[in-house]
Amino acid sequence: MLRRHFLGTCAGSALGMLTASSRGEAMLAPARLVSDVDAGEIPFKLSVMLWTVFRQLPFARRLEEVVEAGYHAVELVDEFEHWTKSDFAAARAKKQELGIQFDGTAGVWHSLADPADRDAFLKAIPSFLPTMRELECDRLILQTGNKVAGMTPDQMRSACIETLKRAGEIAAQNQIELLIENIDPEENPDYFLTSSAEGFEIVRAVGNPHLKFLYDLFHEQIAGGNLLAKLEKNAGLIGLIHIADVPGRHEPGTGEINFQNVYRKLAAIGYSQYVAMEFEPKGDAVAALRAARETVLKYGKIQSPPIAHTH
Repeated sequence: MLRRHFLGTCAGSALGMLTASSRGEAMLAPARLVSDVDAGEIPFKLSVMLWTVFRQLPFARRLEEVVEAGYHAVELVDEFEHWTKSDFAAARAKKQELGIQFDGTAGVWHSLADPADRDAFLKAIPSFLPTMRELECDRLILQTGNKVAGMTPDQMRSACIETLKRAGEIAAQNQIELLIENIDPEENPDYFLTSSAEGFEIVRAVGNPHLKFLYDLFHEQIAGGNLLAKLEKNAGLIGLIHIADVPGRHEPGTGEINFQNVYRKLAAIGYSQYVAMEFEPKGDAVAALRAARETVLKYGKIQSPPIAHTH
């Protein structure tokens, strides 16, 4: 199921009056938060893809719940689609109050694989830049779009590369980062980029440091597996990792992925970008996010080399 299908309750007046927590807890007071990286606990940063949690709450309360769970960043899809200038200002104020970041957002939905959509795509990025500035966000999540009738896989791959080369120039001029993502064929059998291996090759072919790959472990486990080897082989091309277990897209520990080994590998290869929870909790969302974060902090630490003993 695609993320943006869930967002009907998130837009418009979502920045309304703050309410008490759904568990009856008191309003959160402003807090000074230190990131996991700054705290020296893990080498990478943690975030939450917001479409998955607290969808029934106003936007400001959703941010509070994320902070309550121990996170300092969120990623957006199109929760802001109907916001006014004052809504953006309120979101920035709340973000600053809580000490969190908007570390990534979607918002440009044109196809990369379809050459006929290239001009519209390349116009859409500059048009979306003012929204990114309103959000104080410099990373744009992109999808390749569906397969194009009458085109071979090689032709669609070449179209993605050509479009992204030109988009990368726009990104470099505006100091933003582009992230492309694969989707597994069970979720969308019509989607072009179902393989992370092919996604990494597209990023390599473009050769622009402003383009990275969004390595979604949920999608890749379904599509291809072999998650750890791909992490190690392509570490320098990864700009973002998304976390959810298989099957069901629920929290780590509910399915077949060994996330303890994933976090160990991320620490071992020196990954330093964001790891975002993009799971739908089976129970209480704050509790699930807290447990997921605790697992990261336990297994994602850089291991000190053993002390050499002299005799």
